[in-house]
Amino acid sequence: MNTITTPVTNGLQNILTGVSLDQLSEPLRAAAARAGWTQLMPVQASTIPYLLAGRRMMIQARTGSGKTGAYLLPMLERLDPTRDLCQALVLTPTRELARQVTEEAELLCGPAGFRAVAVYGGVSYGSQNDALRGGTHIVVGTPGRVLDHLLKRTFTLKHLKMLVFDEADRMLSMGFYPDMREMQRYLPEHPVDTCMFSATFPPSVLRTARQFIRDPEFLSLSSDHVHVTETEHVTYTLPDMEKDRGLVRLIEVENPTSAIIFCNTKMRVHYVTVVLQRFGYDADELSSDLSQKDRDRVLKRVRQGQLRFLVATDVAARGIDIPELSHVILYELPEDVESYIHRAGRTGRAGAAGVAISLVGLTEQFALKRIVQHYSIDMEARQMPTDEDVAGVVTERLTALLEARLRARDKLQAERSRRFASLARSLAEDEEGLEIITMLLDDDYQQMLHAPVPRPADEPRPADAESTAASAAGTGEKSSRRRSRRR
Repeated sequence: MNTITTPVTNGLQNILTGVSLDQLSEPLRAAAARAGWTQLMPVQASTIPYLLAGRRMMIQARTGSGKTGAYLLPMLERLDPTRDLCQALVLTPTRELARQVTEEAELLCGPAGFRAVAVYGGVSYGSQNDALRGGTHIVVGTPGRVLDHLLKRTFTLKHLKMLVFDEADRMLSMGFYPDMREMQRYLPEHPVDTCMFSATFPPSVLRTARQFIRDPEFLSLSSDHVHVTETEHVTYTLPDMEKDRGLVRLIEVENPTSAIIFCNTKMRVHYVTVVLQRFGYDADELSSDLSQKDRDRVLKRVRQGQLRFLVATDVAARGIDIPELSHVILYELPEDVESYIHRAGRTGRAGAAGVAISLVGLTEQFALKRIVQHYSIDMEARQMPTDEDVAGVVTERLTALLEARLRARDKLQAERSRRFASLARSLAEDEEGLEIITMLLDDDYQQMLHAPVPRPADEPRPADAESTAASAAGTGEKSSRRRSRRR
């Protein structure tokens, strides 16, 4: 049964029942027909009543669950197509998702008179400027480029009615948190119906929700509450000799806040640590070979939350607790079945959500089957990211951070940079020059992104997005004046 859990401070339990396609209003049924839907998917049937009612929600939904339709269909009733203003903002972690959402918005909402535009970094502003200034009802984009347009006053959020965070966990993983907080200053003072979709609810997502939504209600599609305490179990199968490269590709894509990487031998622990350090990651090892002095040094960094990746054996890691550990990675499956739970159980503690990833070699398939059968664990088998997948993620992440740095530059810094404009153009014209540019980008990426991504810190529970924006108005006005002086 799909149910809702409301905060204790609300004092009410107003649970709405799910709907079927034929129970929707005629405009929503017509939109569903245009998309070729014969029935609603579970996330749509459960979520649509709450969004139509203007409830402020956190919704657990995975990619491919139909969540896009769950928040687009209610816009047909919540927005006014006769007002050529931005009334809905959908934030996404990637340009690809922004394009997909926009295409679906055009299919579902376009014939009803609504216009949608995708805005994302890495491309020119021209066509995006034209669409926004022409009056767009639904803006879909990555936080960084949306913030750019707000700073340039290409459009405004003064008339916003709905704010959607799509794949909030990935948004934080991409490093968009500072942009999200800066964008919050531009939200209107009137109430905005806000919802946040996320596959998992780690502490960073929960804190972000509290910063944008007053008393969010939690909707889970799997049982009577949101499984914030569960660990997600994921496996990747690959040749044994390719595990080192596979580990690096996974870290690039997942971008964990912190992780323990388990190996079965101290020799393997040392090898994996060296590989990660050579790639520029903040990694250290813990094995029985370490001197007491080195062990104390590593443990001090662990206790202070300063070490991002700890590589260890089961024995060496015994009794160690890493606060808010987001990932456990099993570089090798344990030699005994019971050790799997001891390893995986280190994440998803204290009300948090965690991910346990197993790199399964071709020779370890039988061991994996034993673990699954022994504990009846629902293991999700995923395809190993390709080099092209990693390049795409890295490109978007670096573009977002470089654009954020460019936004932060004052007039003097921008003038100083122009000294190198002709050099940049000449370097881009030949292969040798491109190698230099590639090297500089790689060095910058290593420096910026092989440290933990910015995450929300603990702070007093705010009101909602618009109230937070109002309380920050003074600061926002000061920021605007500073930006005006820069221009």
